Amino acid sequence: MKQPLLGIVSTVLVTAISLGFISIFSAAAFTTWVAYLLICLVPSVLIITVTWRGEHPAFAAVRPQPARGGLLLVLAVAAGAVVAAAHFLTVGGRVSPPTPVLSMCIIASVNVAFWMAIIWGGWPFVALRLHPVAMGVSMLAALYAVNQALFWLLFDFGFLRGALAPAAAIGPRGLFDAWHILVFQVTAISAMFLILCFELWPLSLRPALTRQPALGAIWTAVVLCLAVIAAFIGERVLGLDAPVFMVRGPIPFIFGAIVVLNMLQDSLFKRFRQPWKGILNALCAAGVGVALARLFGALAPLVSGRIPSGAPAYTFEIWLASALLAVTFPFLIFFAELFQFWPLGHPARAAAEKVARASSRPAGGGAA
Repeated sequence: MKQPLLGIVSTVLVTAISLGFISIFSAAAFTTWVAYLLICLVPSVLIITVTWRGEHPAFAAVRPQPARGGLLLVLAVAAGAVVAAAHFLTVGGRVSPPTPVLSMCIIASVNVAFWMAIIWGGWPFVALRLHPVAMGVSMLAALYAVNQALFWLLFDFGFLRGALAPAAAIGPRGLFDAWHILVFQVTAISAMFLILCFELWPLSLRPALTRQPALGAIWTAVVLCLAVIAAFIGERVLGLDAPVFMVRGPIPFIFGAIVVLNMLQDSLFKRFRQPWKGILNALCAAGVGVALARLFGALAPLVSGRIPSGAPAYTFEIWLASALLAVTFPFLIFFAELFQFWPLGHPARAAAEKVARASSRPAGGGAA
């Protein structure tokens, strides 16, 4: 099976599996423990697939599928388990189920992981010439340290005080309302995927701008500016609450971009040149993402029962965000990147296509 049929069939299959997986749990269990534990896996998966490109550690990378994918998945689960336990004991204050403070902290760590692995392409760790495994472990430790610093500096959980028991409401008193800064971070990551749709165009016209650390600095500035504009339009012009805006705009676009760029391996518009290819990729990502978000929303009552929407709890918005990015997104990446579409696709062909896509990108940037 070849692209784009391979990506389409795989996306449908993984989406069905994801919905079936979600249906196993009650809505309360899914949006707390299940979502929390799965999100803890994502940064390590990004290190394995983006920084290591699935080539390390060698004992797993050299094996045929499905052993290769299984070993890499076990490695990601082991790292995620350590992260989950450490955050539960510290940020979470050992309160069960996970509080919004703990959940937002771990979601923010995924935003930092995208920023470090893709926007900065692993710099400065790649410049240290460490062994790839040591470099990846160092990156993983650093991203959680950076996330903790940003979390305590930026996030304020004033909206929880009085709503939860004192022990569960412990959280930083940062500069911004926690919901707004979290949604802003997610919006910035959606802007990052927009730039990936354009393959760094027009920066790619100037090779010097696609080398780190210049690329990371410029790319960061661009996505922050785009996030400011998008958040202003969504929250101020359209008057949407931050969580509602997040599940109607940034999250569907991220999800659609994962389908277009990873599951379909950027195969839809490969005959077009930039910027037309980027425009078509972005439009397709937006369309696919919105369609799938609406599909998940329509199926939510069947999968998890009736879920209230809107303030003050934003239960449906949290459910939808968790369904798309805490479950289906990692499941898609597991299948496409760790298992190389096995058994639907040919692992050797998938690996060759991945190398070809990586070699066609400007130097210095991360790969989605």
